[in-house]
Amino acid sequence: MEDKMNRLRYSKKYTTLTRSELIQAVQSQMSQKRFQHVLGVEQTAVQLAEKYGASTEAASIAALTHDYAKERSDKEMHDLIYREQFDLELLEYGSNIWHGPLGAFLVEHELGISDSDILNAIKHHTIGAEEMTVLEQVIYVADYIEPGRNFPSVEKARKIAAENLQEAVQYETKQTLQHLIEKNRKIYPKTIATYNKWVANP
Repeated sequence: MEDKMNRLRYSKKYTTLTRSELIQAVQSQMSQKRFQHVLGVEQTAVQLAEKYGASTEAASIAALTHDYAKERSDKEMHDLIYREQFDLELLEYGSNIWHGPLGAFLVEHELGISDSDILNAIKHHTIGAEEMTVLEQVIYVADYIEPGRNFPSVEKARKIAAENLQEAVQYETKQTLQHLIEKNRKIYPKTIATYNKWVANP
């Protein structure tokens, strides 16, 4: 699979960067552990894109950049939220929530990637959305089931993803919400909106 990924050539439709250049830009923003996760998400996203009819090139780009802002400092992210007038509610939830929407902004402005489907896939990869394109679903699921993930429900999630992408979105959304409830964690309202649309009323 690694050889296949290395053979992936970008058409310049979504970015002027080559895959190698994009990898270098992404790797400079994160720890080696996070970068290995990103490569795992890319591998999984390309496989899902092939199966469910999304662009494998867009899947590769979105997967490589989905955690672009994950390890930026809280101060930098706070400043960005205020400066660019993001929803101030993001401040209550921290990096786990804000790295999606802020990451999409930074990918557009620092890497020059402006495709709306890719940016929305980055924006929604953690919390999902009521309406998601196939690419958005691919990144949302790939982030959950990539090979480095190891938690009790991941094997079931992988089996579901191999059969039905929308059912995989439903399963992941339900599992995520249950986990947050069990941990007595504050739940971002858009996560509940995703649950209501995909699970409670699929």
